[in-house]
Amino acid sequence: MNLSRTLLVAALAVSQILGWGTTYEMPAVFGRAMAAELGLANEMAFAGLTVMMLTMAFLGPWTGRMIGRHGASRMLAMGSVLMAAGLIALSLSTGLVTYAIAWLILGAGGSFALTVPAFAAVVEREGHGARRAIGILMIFTGLSSAVCWPLLTLAGEAFGWRGALLAAAAAQVFIALPVHLAVGRIAITRSEEDRAADAIEPLALSQRMALAAFLLIALSSSLSSLMTFGLSPQLLHILELSGATPALALQLGSLRAVFGISARAFDLVLGKRSSPVTTGLAGGAMLTASTLMLIFFSGTPSSLLIFTALYGFGSGVSALARATMPLAFFSASRFARQSARLSLPQNLANATAPVLMTAVIDRAGIHVGLVLATLLAATGFAAILALAVIARRGRVEGTGSTIIGPSS
Repeated sequence: MNLSRTLLVAALAVSQILGWGTTYEMPAVFGRAMAAELGLANEMAFAGLTVMMLTMAFLGPWTGRMIGRHGASRMLAMGSVLMAAGLIALSLSTGLVTYAIAWLILGAGGSFALTVPAFAAVVEREGHGARRAIGILMIFTGLSSAVCWPLLTLAGEAFGWRGALLAAAAAQVFIALPVHLAVGRIAITRSEEDRAADAIEPLALSQRMALAAFLLIALSSSLSSLMTFGLSPQLLHILELSGATPALALQLGSLRAVFGISARAFDLVLGKRSSPVTTGLAGGAMLTASTLMLIFFSGTPSSLLIFTALYGFGSGVSALARATMPLAFFSASRFARQSARLSLPQNLANATAPVLMTAVIDRAGIHVGLVLATLLAATGFAAILALAVIARRGRVEGTGSTIIGPSS
């Protein structure tokens, strides 16, 4: 990777670590403390994530159009400002209404600053060869919980959760915002042939097959998100309910990110010998196995470590598959819009997942929660198997296809 690509990935990695770590990952540290101080039930506190993801979901298609019109860098910068405002509002919240408004602002910021605009910034500069750069970026963004959980914990111990959120808002203004503004000035030189290749479809899909592929990508990614986004905010609590001490749970929770990064790095090393479909199948299998491990073998340090490894590897490669799957079935020129449209069902799943899993675990018990997670992961795995069949039927040799699928 040349210097421009290195700068691009490094800049986006910093902003994504801060973005996810101080918003979606934050309630794992402060969720129950915020609930207690604001007089909310635990599931209502975690419902803030639902508000955030619903907002991101409904703004997703519009965000895709704005990226096409104004470029990813400007949208990312706007997202930084909104996320800072949301964190400040959250630190000042006094009850349910102000708490919900803060998460609504964070959702608008997340739509502009998290995942889709970041990956669109890469594809704007890399075209159809962006999969490698996205993979490298996701290796670093997988550090969001490992970096931010300990920092938030330390800040919370020193200043309380309100002071920690103000510090997080400052990080958005003084770190993420300048980074996002700089992204627009990073130019990567590409040949005319490379730019022309962006419009070539990777598979020879009929309209019907392309529609089926789009719907299966939406289904598989949504089910994967329901499982992983439901478990991640509850991970420390789940580990404790399964027999871990609070200290061990924190260690394993941070180790989860290391396993996720390792899995993405391994997929990156495989390069062209792998594909988003293969990656998705591996991720779905490991996620299913992880919860089965806790169902049948929970209570021992070894079973907790194996669960963490399987869940970490599985969630890591599943996230990579969700990000790059559109490039496997649609041209690079349509990546931003297709990804933004896919973000609607994905973020609806993300919105439902935290409150659903919190309510199930708190009211029905850890066993029922793990069974539900297993069913979600297994069904998502089956959907990716169907995608593999479509990919095999549509695969073409040589230059590719110009057949245009849905939503062109």
